[in-house]
Amino acid sequence: MSIMRRVRDITVATLNERLEKAEDPVRLIDQFLWATREDIIQAERLYQQYAGHSNHLKAQWLQAEQQKEKREHQAMTALKAGEEQLARIALHEKANAEERSAQYRNLYEQSQQNTMDLEDQLRQMRSEYQSVYDKREYYAARMESLRLQQRMNARYTGGYGEQGVQPGTMFRRLEDRISDMELEAKSFQDLRRMGREFASEAGNTVQSVIERELDQLKKKLAKEGWTS
Repeated sequence: MSIMRRVRDITVATLNERLEKAEDPVRLIDQFLWATREDIIQAERLYQQYAGHSNHLKAQWLQAEQQKEKREHQAMTALKAGEEQLARIALHEKANAEERSAQYRNLYEQSQQNTMDLEDQLRQMRSEYQSVYDKREYYAARMESLRLQQRMNARYTGGYGEQGVQPGTMFRRLEDRISDMELEAKSFQDLRRMGREFASEAGNTVQSVIERELDQLKKKLAKEGWTS
């Protein structure tokens, strides 16, 4: 537990410095929170084990105390009955029980102290977790404000909407496109007019040729004595 605690303290000590350099502080905090949560879970399991172990040691200590008192009572009874040898055996077992009682009492007190230290560490870890979580919420709010500011800046400096086109530019492009369409339509209209004029002129030319040939034929017939 002490090694895990030392590593965690280093992480907490350098967290603020790392946050200032991080491109994504929320993600860094989430990683820290996840690791801290794992430490808390392990510490809670260890705390439960210590608590169970302390209860077991206390039971062994109290059992040895009862055994000591029982052997002492047996030794007194044996002496009253004149059984000194039985009294000696009872006192010997009492001494063993007293030694076990002292051993288990020391182990129990040490376990109790460790349990209290672990409980204090758990309390501090939970407090640090909450403090860093609150800081996460603050940085998340700052990141959201920055994201919205960037979107607003992009709207008014880099373009309009998702297409990146400002209204003035959009209508200028539309005006150019309509003008091109009008020019194209006028070009086709001019072509059709020129076609009609060409056809008319061609017809007039043919008619003129026919009339000249007709006059020539009339003159030829006149020479031959033909009259209309």
